[in-house]
Amino acid sequence: MQAIDDWLPMSTLELAKALIERRSVTPVDAGCQPFIESNLSAAGFTASDYSQADVTNTLYSHGHGTPHLLFLGHTDVVPSGPESEWSCPPFIATETQGNLYGRGAADMKGAVAAMLTALAAFVKHHPAHVGRVSLLLTSDEEGLAEHGVRAVLPKLITNRLLPDYCLVGEPSSLHQLGDNIRIGRRGSIHGEIRCYGIQGHTAYADKHDNPIHRFATALQMIADHEFDAGDEHFPATLLHFSNLQAGTGATNVTPGAVSAQFNIRNSPVSSAEALQNQVIGLLEASNCGRYELDWRVSGLPFITTNGALLDGVQNAVKTVTGLSPVCDTGGGTSDGRFFAAKGVEVVELGLVNQTIHQLDEHVRVADLELLHSMYYDICQQLLND
Repeated sequence: MQAIDDWLPMSTLELAKALIERRSVTPVDAGCQPFIESNLSAAGFTASDYSQADVTNTLYSHGHGTPHLLFLGHTDVVPSGPESEWSCPPFIATETQGNLYGRGAADMKGAVAAMLTALAAFVKHHPAHVGRVSLLLTSDEEGLAEHGVRAVLPKLITNRLLPDYCLVGEPSSLHQLGDNIRIGRRGSIHGEIRCYGIQGHTAYADKHDNPIHRFATALQMIADHEFDAGDEHFPATLLHFSNLQAGTGATNVTPGAVSAQFNIRNSPVSSAEALQNQVIGLLEASNCGRYELDWRVSGLPFITTNGALLDGVQNAVKTVTGLSPVCDTGGGTSDGRFFAAKGVEVVELGLVNQTIHQLDEHVRVADLELLHSMYYDICQQLLND
């Protein structure tokens, strides 16, 4: 196992603490990326600013040519929730009983710190390594993801910096570090249905003019519908309604419209177009009357079933922990989807995800250096001189 070098200015744990204490609630970076640049520049990395709008994006790179291994992460975090309900302040990194507490400890400032120390140590020991090794960070992963990696990718392509391999540091582990890696993700589609009727007095309104009454059948039909059965790598496509709104607030007035928002997590078995057509068919079959359907695809499903990066990740986990990781496609979406759409091999390896986005988010302190060692080992396998 590669130990963290004495010459590094800070350990992975110290770096993770320093990042946690920067209140970088999405899309604010709060100085995380300049702080990282100050550490990586000392190791010989060059930084390129790809910031856009209110989002901070930075590419740190060493070497040139191919193969190009890119580590992908984010410095933004979700809001803490009620700070008074945390056992310790969410933006004060607290180490206790072998755990590190703080917002972003698992998702994903701990992994970013491990990437930083692993990359710095690798280029220190292998200054003439083959190809290029890079770290791309954004402050827009937990937010709309419009001005982050989605916006940076075309510029990387223009600058001939599209990587061969993309290793994402999202918290992929389930119970212990390295027990699970993500080799793909389901797609994500957001939709809104607006069903229209006639606003009126409840004492005089015809029940067929009440959009809530008419839409109730459609809502149940869509919620119960089986879109597909999935495949060997992906579960069945899943639709959930998330918001339902109607009415004026008065109890004696029927609404003029009802609005229902939903999210679909789809496998590659069903395309976004096919799913949209199924939803339209259900709306028509329900006789819900006049309606509008808005549809936004935020991510396409992807999967990596073989390749040098997948082999390297599995080998690194085995070397460091002795585990043979399970490969799955669970969880939500990640920024890896943007690279996968361009044919890049994408694998996700990160810390245990049991407390992400929760109160008292934390990770095992020992896992930080273990993850550093995994990342270092992957660099050696793919870029060793």
